[in-house]
Amino acid sequence: MEDKNETLSRRALLGAGVLAGAGALAGAQEVQAGAPVSSGVVKVFPAPDFEKDISDALQAAINEAAAQGHILQLGAGNYACSGLSLPGGLVLRGVPGHTRLILSGDQALATASEATSLYLNDLIFDGHDLPLAEDVSALLKFSQCANLNLTGCSILKSAKSGVLLEQCSGCIADNHMDSISGVALLSYNASALRIEGNKIFQCGDGGILVHRWSEGSDGTLIAHNHVAKIAARSGGTGQNGNGINVFRANDVTICGNKVSDCAFSAIRANAASNLQVLGNTCLRSGETALYVEFGFQGAVVSNNLIEGAANGISITNFNEGGRLAVCSGNLLRDIAGTGPYAENNPPFGVGIAVEADTSVTGNLVEGAGRIGINLGWGPHMRNLMACQNTIRATPVGIAISLAAENNSALISQNIMAGCTVNISGFLWEERASPDLAIFKGDLPHSILVTDNLVSPE
Repeated sequence: MEDKNETLSRRALLGAGVLAGAGALAGAQEVQAGAPVSSGVVKVFPAPDFEKDISDALQAAINEAAAQGHILQLGAGNYACSGLSLPGGLVLRGVPGHTRLILSGDQALATASEATSLYLNDLIFDGHDLPLAEDVSALLKFSQCANLNLTGCSILKSAKSGVLLEQCSGCIADNHMDSISGVALLSYNASALRIEGNKIFQCGDGGILVHRWSEGSDGTLIAHNHVAKIAARSGGTGQNGNGINVFRANDVTICGNKVSDCAFSAIRANAASNLQVLGNTCLRSGETALYVEFGFQGAVVSNNLIEGAANGISITNFNEGGRLAVCSGNLLRDIAGTGPYAENNPPFGVGIAVEADTSVTGNLVEGAGRIGINLGWGPHMRNLMACQNTIRATPVGIAISLAAENNSALISQNIMAGCTVNISGFLWEERASPDLAIFKGDLPHSILVTDNLVSPE
């Protein structure tokens, strides 16, 4: 770090001047950023005159500030560095929009391990599209960090992933993540983590991923994020290309997010029990817009808006233990039926598909390519209810599997408008009954179709 008596350059003075002008608001800013307010001492580390590597000097300043309980404020400018180690208790801040840490090597820009109460605010972490070493998976990595707070920062141009969290708690909020070759934000084995208000654009493989190494309670809240333009550069049929992805993590809530232009799903949950997906907007998804799949037990999917997708909402895989859900109050339209890979079974073009122990109520599906609401698939159908839904302008309004023996379903008080076939039984893809909204047909005693309304428009 520069000697305290060294004369600051004009640029450094300008950066420090910004800080001095904001001095009267320092206490309020500390509270707003969530930083501790017990220490009022702010140490200023001015930007260097030249774009030379300052990793050693910056690391020394970081260590000193954390040890003394001071706030370390970086002035406006560019800081070329890599391999920074962030200790617990560190409060590191920049000048909003003007403090840029630029990667200068092939190591992570910054890492932290077992660091408690770490606060990073108003910093730009710029990977500069530089290649990272083989054993480096992200521009920023945090491991076993309790009360981690990454707020108001930008994470840009990483050659791999943006932020990797392992066994962390805290808050990742109001950040901007852009031009990430891999995944913007990947969390493993979190503990009640809050991921909120982030803007995530142009990622190669994924937006927000909340995973666990084995199934268990996670408790992460994913709320009010804006995720867009997510590709699937690493390929696959859904492993990549998702805006928000939850895997093996139970007790997760996904609410109020806006997710658009993803190669596969806007929101995809795999083996995630006690899941809530509430009030999200999902636009132009390449495959199934909102997917709850495989070995889950318990999901509430409500009040989401979906426009443009190969499939709308899929709550399936009873053959793998997927069961017990509520699907209500969702609005779906333009479910075109064109997916990113060769079509398999079930086919694309389905508004809502469910399989076991699920209530489908109060939804509106308009313009699905094949089926508005699909109840069961082959033998995988149990205890389904489709009531008080509206299905418009769809070849088949409601389809129900007749290949599942002695399993019950209720189809009641739905409105079918402008559907070629309103309600029909199917054996896999083959239609196997008359239109049940008009002719009762010979149905199993455990399937009841009653009080549905057919409208021409």
